Amino acid sequence: MASAHTPSADAVPSEPQALTLARLLAQVRAPLLAVVVQDATTREVLMVAYANMDAVRLTLETGQAWFWSRSRQELWHKGATSGNTMRVREILVDCDADTLLYGVEPAGPACHTGARTCFFRRLAEDER
Repeated sequence: MASAHTPSADAVPSEPQALTLARLLAQVRAPLLAVVVQDATTREVLMVAYANMDAVRLTLETGQAWFWSRSRQELWHKGATSGNTMRVREILVDCDADTLLYGVEPAGPACHTGARTCFFRRLAEDER
């Protein structure tokens, strides 16, 4: 018997379901959504950023990755100054409608350090 929080295997969709921006807006309760950015070909996680609804709209309209810069408090077109843009191939919405996944074709490194991905450091236990 499936619990209220765990759907049966039959209820879990095997393919992504369509969700319009208007329906996403109706479900979102937070001003910013976390965005996991993943290489659409390799599936490597490149970075995590945040987007408000204006950034999501611009991403859909332009096909380029747009985010909300929390430090600068402004919209941010990824690669506008570096040239390391990201062509967005698909946007997936998680089950709670509070996180997006952008499947992208990166035109250069994702990280501001010049690394391909922002995830290049491993967390280790403190030495004793």
